[in-house]
Amino acid sequence: MDDIEQQFEAFAGTFAVLELVGLAFLVLILGETVWDICIKNRTSYGETIANFIIAAGNSLLDRTVYGLVFVLGLFITQDYAFFEIRTAWWNWILAIVAADFTYYWMHRAEHEIRILWAYHSIHHSSPEFNLTTGLRLAWIEGAIEWIFFVPMILLGFGTVQTIIALAIVVIYQTWIHTEKIGKLGCLDRVFNTPSVHRVHHGSNKQYHDKNYGGILMLWDRFFGTYKSEQEAVIYGITTPVGTWNPLIINFHEFGKIFKEVKHSKSVSDAFGYVCKRPGWKPEADTNKTESLGSD
Repeated sequence: MDDIEQQFEAFAGTFAVLELVGLAFLVLILGETVWDICIKNRTSYGETIANFIIAAGNSLLDRTVYGLVFVLGLFITQDYAFFEIRTAWWNWILAIVAADFTYYWMHRAEHEIRILWAYHSIHHSSPEFNLTTGLRLAWIEGAIEWIFFVPMILLGFGTVQTIIALAIVVIYQTWIHTEKIGKLGCLDRVFNTPSVHRVHHGSNKQYHDKNYGGILMLWDRFFGTYKSEQEAVIYGITTPVGTWNPLIINFHEFGKIFKEVKHSKSVSDAFGYVCKRPGWKPEADTNKTESLGSD
């Protein structure tokens, strides 16, 4: 525990800067919200209120239980690292790039594995898209996502350096949840921008499972998941939640999985409902649906 405290004390100034950047983005979010309500005379802001309530819950959890789990999980892993990368000014870029690469695969897994989509879908569930959408993150993700960053620790990055690099990747994405900034030309091909991220939040079929990168779009372009913004984006998920209740927003997909597993006809079907892609159905059900559709 003393080692953890020493590492955090060594980077206290860095954390203070990140806190200030986060505060600046919060002011920006509040400013956009006031603009939408007072200047644009938007009459419906239930989604925005839900986003702020969800964010408040996350803030409480991250600074208590989940924050402790995240830090201790990575710190314990540090004892089993294969290498040691000493923290220096020149390897911070390497750490941020490694965190961004790791984020890409974590994010992609959260779209392609049903049980992970169950919590990540909360972020996609709003039919609106504004800066508060960036605050709409699942209450349980902090207890899970640290696992994806274990490889960085095993490769020799320090626990605190990994956390800071991840924080930079996450904080960067605050400004991209907006319709108020259009396309940015060649920047859209290299970086995660509002245009690029609008595609990621689209429920349009052509936009499904695209643009996973946190800061860089290089990973998406290399692994074939990049898509530029073309037709107008329809936000939300294919089956809308239909409520502003934060509890339902956070746990409705888990309820759906539970029901499907409960009524599954075999262990393999139950496994498929939990671990295969969202929307997966047993082959017999798929054939039945296709047969009914052909009548």
